[in-house]
Amino acid sequence: MAVKQLSIFVENETGRLANLTQILADHGIDLNAATIAETGEYGILRCIVQNPEEAAKVLAKEGFMASTSDVLAVSIDNRPGGLNRILQALAGAGIGVKYIYSTIQDAKGGAVIMMKTEDPERAERILKENGVDLYDIGELKQ
Repeated sequence: MAVKQLSIFVENETGRLANLTQILADHGIDLNAATIAETGEYGILRCIVQNPEEAAKVLAKEGFMASTSDVLAVSIDNRPGGLNRILQALAGAGIGVKYIYSTIQDAKGGAVIMMKTEDPERAERILKENGVDLYDIGELKQ
């Protein structure tokens, strides 16, 4: 049950990120989760929005490079060791994690993380076998 993530190339210039978020706001696109990593000259904004394909089209028209990819929206126990339980299950199955970022809480008040793995389909199966809940985009927006 993968969630489509929107990844946007953002030049590291004062105001460029503000410009991007203004475009999203002007088109009624809400950021449900986001993280940005920068390399000096540019950054990659990874975010979860309700319609990432449409958001990518809107941004392309405004001069931004954007793409979509699959990530897993994973419920973790909101307590010490909650993330470790998930990472141990994946490591035990030989599945590497490329990156993680936190997002909103689920309806029950639990923590939710976005996770990019080397093998999303297998990771989903392993996590479900270990009693971990996964979400689709509709379940994340309250």
